[in-house]
Amino acid sequence: MELRHLRYFQAVAEEKSYSRAARRLRVAQPALSRAVKEVEAFLGVMVLDRSRHHVRLTDAGALLLSEAANLFERWDESVQRVRRTAQGEEGELRLGYIGPTTEPFLGRVLQEFRTSSPKVSIHLEERTPERVWEMVAKRRLSAGLTRPVLSHTALGLRTLVLREEPLGLALPSTHPIASRPTVSWSDLNNQPLIVLARREGMSLHDAVMAGCRRAGFIPRFAHTPSLISTVLNYVEAGSGWGVVTDSVIRPSSPLRFVPLIPAASVPLVLVWHEDEDPPPLQRFRELLLAWKKAGKLWPKIVE
Repeated sequence: MELRHLRYFQAVAEEKSYSRAARRLRVAQPALSRAVKEVEAFLGVMVLDRSRHHVRLTDAGALLLSEAANLFERWDESVQRVRRTAQGEEGELRLGYIGPTTEPFLGRVLQEFRTSSPKVSIHLEERTPERVWEMVAKRRLSAGLTRPVLSHTALGLRTLVLREEPLGLALPSTHPIASRPTVSWSDLNNQPLIVLARREGMSLHDAVMAGCRRAGFIPRFAHTPSLISTVLNYVEAGSGWGVVTDSVIRPSSPLRFVPLIPAASVPLVLVWHEDEDPPPLQRFRELLLAWKKAGKLWPKIVE
């Protein structure tokens, strides 16, 4: 028995007439009669009491009509859910991210995404940069907002660069050089530096090492914590000079960001697995691209 058999039965039962049901469905009347007989043969019961002058439901037929209405309602809902899922309006988005760097935009962009895709379930996980791409590579996350890794192609990952983030010093606002427009890399020589640990932030750590080597010295690290927020806490406590990206210093922070020259930067990327690109992720990526094009990801103060 097929769904169309139930559709035909439903029309005959509701119209209480084969001829009216045939006109409603725009099918030949004999086709309706055959369909109802096939329904009865499949169920092994009579569902219509028919004579030359009337068509009436049996008790079994009345129950079948009620159940058919429920079935078609659920079927229509299922069809709509499938279509919404295919369009990225329903499903799941598991997003990993690195904290302070994404703070200027992540909440705002997710709010718009939820408005446009209210049926998509969003799961957020804040992790270190290396941990984010590792979890994406293992398919535990749909995507991640993180730093790039050199091995992303070998891991089957694709990336979208959202911004090249300038490097600079994080210093207390009362520090003697905090008011400078820029600081040279050579000024970092023999200073106690606080930088994210390489195992947790390879791109940032390596960029700092490269900048110092180009300036002709090997940096002296006072601390190499696992979280950028810990880097900022050390700086605020006066434990050294933090080397960070501009996006981690908020306007309300007691710290100041002083750009380093020659200029250097590290990218922030969206990373996802090339074999897994579900519709919700596609819609989220399209939204990020639109925000990037419109200049909405970061406030003007850090651009």
